[in-house]
Amino acid sequence: MNKPISVSTLNVQIKSLLETTFIQVYVEGEISNITHHSSGHIYFSIKDESSTLSCVMFKGNTKYLKFQLENGLKVVITGNITVYAPRGNYQLLCNKIEPSGQGALAFAFEQLKNKLEAKGYFDGNYKQPLPKYPKKIVLVTSPTGAAIEDMKKVASHRWPLTKFILVPTLVQGEGAAFDIVNSIKYADKLACDIMIVGRGGGSIEDLWAFNEEIVANAIHEAKTPIISAVGHEIDYMISDFVADIRAATPSNAIEIALPDINEHRIYLDSLVNEYSNRMKSILFNKEQELLNMKRLFEQNSIETKFRFIQTEINLLKSSFKTDLSQKILSSQNELILLKNSMKNSFSAFLLKTQNQVDLLKSNFELNHPNKKDKNGFVQISKNNKIISLEELQIGDKIELQTPKYIASCTLNSLEQQ
Repeated sequence: MNKPISVSTLNVQIKSLLETTFIQVYVEGEISNITHHSSGHIYFSIKDESSTLSCVMFKGNTKYLKFQLENGLKVVITGNITVYAPRGNYQLLCNKIEPSGQGALAFAFEQLKNKLEAKGYFDGNYKQPLPKYPKKIVLVTSPTGAAIEDMKKVASHRWPLTKFILVPTLVQGEGAAFDIVNSIKYADKLACDIMIVGRGGGSIEDLWAFNEEIVANAIHEAKTPIISAVGHEIDYMISDFVADIRAATPSNAIEIALPDINEHRIYLDSLVNEYSNRMKSILFNKEQELLNMKRLFEQNSIETKFRFIQTEINLLKSSFKTDLSQKILSSQNELILLKNSMKNSFSAFLLKTQNQVDLLKSNFELNHPNKKDKNGFVQISKNNKIISLEELQIGDKIELQTPKYIASCTLNSLEQQ
């Protein structure tokens, strides 16, 4: 009969057997019961329809994860079996985890994109407009890459009036995301009009720093309008969605940020031509107005009127000379006729007037008061007014008047015959 072994010995033998037999496994399952320990380790299980397997990923390997582990996520794990001898438990020690069916980076991209979109980072309300004529632009990029040279070249030809400030930044590799974040925060304090964050082309791994959440947060929180210019036209980064403007390339970012000096030169030339043509038109119209006013003035000037009058006078003189004799003769005849007519009329007027005077004289002589004096006849007056006897009343004071005498009396009686 064999001698029994201790539990510890059995667990050690199992540990040795499992760990030497399952040195590297490649297993697919659905994550459940995930726990992120304060130490940085991640504990979870993977399962299928029938079984569950405990898993652990230590802190040293978690830093290589490109996406967030979540319950219900189907993953493919590369690792080895390890046994915890004191408890007799075995688990899968995870070295690498990939999302099932797609690459880790692509999944991480979509995962972070959905998360930030839900937080409103892509909302147009957060987008800031770019100034039309920026005075200062800060560049957050590598000082040695091709991108900075391309941007300098485009800027020198496009709009040389703008000042550029370079913030040297690590744009790929370990620690690049943190350096980008620090550079963005520093550049945001420089009071520039525009910030361009980006780099030239490269693989998805080279560009990955611009897909990190901390970079997205820094761009979202910046007060300076930001243009994201990462890689080539076909490359889309998380920074492109969060930034105020996305540029296809770093060179395109300069084209977006700066006005085109040649277009402005053409525009200025067109303004000069338009101004010149308009001034010519105005001057021509004013000149025509002056000419019309001059002609009108000449037509109505004193000199013109004098010339017209002189012409009329000359015509009259000529006509007068021609008809002078006839007019003088005619005038003489008219004067003779007028003289005779006036003489006859005056004689008739004198005769008529003499007759009227004679008639008045005759009437005066006939009606002279001296010839009206008859015995027994007087003129009755009252209050110096001639009055008839019928108008008197008893007691009236009256005057009886002849051409030579006036008698004052009082009427004592009045009888009707």
